[in-house]
Amino acid sequence: MRRRSTPVPRDAVHHPVFARFYARMSVTADLRGGVAAHRDELLAGLSGRVIEIGAGNGLNFAHYPGAVSEVVAIEPERNLRQRAAGAALRAEVPVDVVPGTAEALPVKSEAFDAAVASLVLCTVRDLPRALSEIKRVLRPGGELRFFEHTLAPGGALASAQRAVDRTFWPTLFGGCHTARDTVAAIEKAGFELGVCRRFRIPDGGVQLPSSPCVIGVARRPAAVDSSAARG
Repeated sequence: MRRRSTPVPRDAVHHPVFARFYARMSVTADLRGGVAAHRDELLAGLSGRVIEIGAGNGLNFAHYPGAVSEVVAIEPERNLRQRAAGAALRAEVPVDVVPGTAEALPVKSEAFDAAVASLVLCTVRDLPRALSEIKRVLRPGGELRFFEHTLAPGGALASAQRAVDRTFWPTLFGGCHTARDTVAAIEKAGFELGVCRRFRIPDGGVQLPSSPCVIGVARRPAAVDSSAARG
């Protein structure tokens, strides 16, 4: 299943303080902030072999439908990976948690029916390379399911996102960049965009730089039958 390549260091990403904070905050967000419902929406209808990019502490695992035959969960941060391994033991589908980075996925090409990116594309160091890797490991026609922070559609909040990204936000929040235009990056990487919708977390009240989100589906284009094209 895994391709032979230069091993990724186990601590290629190391945010121990943020990992402990995220482990607590993410559970609260699921229970009180409605994030669990977005996880259900993100993963609904999946089947076959799935690769999850940046699995964090494994909160998605409980939401995978029974038609999923296997999840390979990539997580570079040691503390979060250990928590994800515990969550994998409680999952109702087979989950294998392995070290690796989004920019160098330690798996074979065209090996998966779907890829899941959940609140992680904002943190990767090289977004175009990460999306290229996701495209590589998906079979032709395979889906990318994404639930991500994204750039606000103009105005003061977008300006605030750019400002905090240039200063303190990535340092405090595990490399998170709130002003990335996630959908545009996915399309630029060669995916075919399907249904997606934008929303904010929380819906009302004070809006944070991390509040604008997008959830949706994109696909690796299906392989072209060259003989049919010639005919």
